[in-house]
Amino acid sequence: MNDNISQSYCDYIASRIKILLSTQDPQGLIHSVGHMQWDLNEDKSFKSTKKTVEVIDINNKKYRITVEEA
Repeated sequence: MNDNISQSYCDYIASRIKILLSTQDPQGLIHSVGHMQWDLNEDKSFKSTKKTVEVIDINNKKYRITVEEA
């Protein structure tokens, strides 16, 4: 048994970022926040804990926010 394995919180952190960007934008600069994307293999099987969220600002510029283990 490997005692050095620790839990990863990529899902939680990406979810919090998505929620905060969707609900707290006092300057009104965010047009939309996309769904959280999972990092999957071509066959849709789990690849890594990395998560991405795409955001579009009021000028239609797209951003990709990535959360992954360092």
